[in-house]
Amino acid sequence: MRAFLFPGQGSQSVGMGAELAAASTAARDTFAEVDDALGQHLFTLMRDGPEADLTLTENAQPAIMAHSIAVLRTLGIDLAAKADFVAGHSLGEYSALCAAGSFDLATTARLLKKRGQAMQAAVPVGVGAMAALLGADLDKAQAIANAAAQGEVCTVANDNDPSQVVISGHRSAIERAIAIAKDHGAKRAVLLPVSAPFHCPLMQPAADVMADALGDTDINAPAVPLYANVIAAPVTDPARIRELLIEQVTGMVRWRESIAEMRAAGVEEFVEIGGKVLGAMVKRIAPDAKITSVVTMEDVEALAKEIA
Repeated sequence: MRAFLFPGQGSQSVGMGAELAAASTAARDTFAEVDDALGQHLFTLMRDGPEADLTLTENAQPAIMAHSIAVLRTLGIDLAAKADFVAGHSLGEYSALCAAGSFDLATTARLLKKRGQAMQAAVPVGVGAMAALLGADLDKAQAIANAAAQGEVCTVANDNDPSQVVISGHRSAIERAIAIAKDHGAKRAVLLPVSAPFHCPLMQPAADVMADALGDTDINAPAVPLYANVIAAPVTDPARIRELLIEQVTGMVRWRESIAEMRAAGVEEFVEIGGKVLGAMVKRIAPDAKITSVVTMEDVEALAKEIA
């Protein structure tokens, strides 16, 4: 069995998609369609920068999705025939749903633009923060977050793999967590260069915006089940998908559990579409699984031969 995985924020970089667009009409068409949907030259920003603008949440989210879908379309496969499940890390869940036919590309781009804007607007710059706890499992991370909260928000945002958990909340609480992390058994704690505290209760205003946006959006049943972030379980019902996408804005990304559950369900191969970030996490969660990351034309051609 095979699962296709789609990366989240942080996988963007200036130059992304440029080589693919030069070699593939399908990729060029994908980037043009996203540009048209958003009314901006997003691909030019992806290709040429500046990096500071690309890193803005409202740009990074649709850019990462566009890149993943460009890779998938260049691959030119029938997803339902080659994959048993899809999953995406945070915004990657939208890429996964686009790939599986729940949203068309233009709708996905507009939803992610709105999601990025809403997340940025939810908390004033400087009020929130996120940190990666390295060498800490979920239990240790939860203990650190609880000890650091002191009446403020400090919660686990991403349970990425057995050795990396991300916390999110008020900046002062996150700074306290970093200060005490080693005392609670973490190897180290690193403040992340993000502009907002994602996946924590401070994002409730953004969840409200997405509830309105998704309420006005038709969702088709995906061609293959989606392993949803907040429940680490497969889902195909459009109404349930809508609920989970809203919940995901403030909820924890249960990535470690999602991969472990897919492995337990019989998935032997994980294919990361458009990035090289998730593969390393998967390797730490399911060391015996086959992992393929597809970014370049060379990657695309190699995978196409393998799964033809």
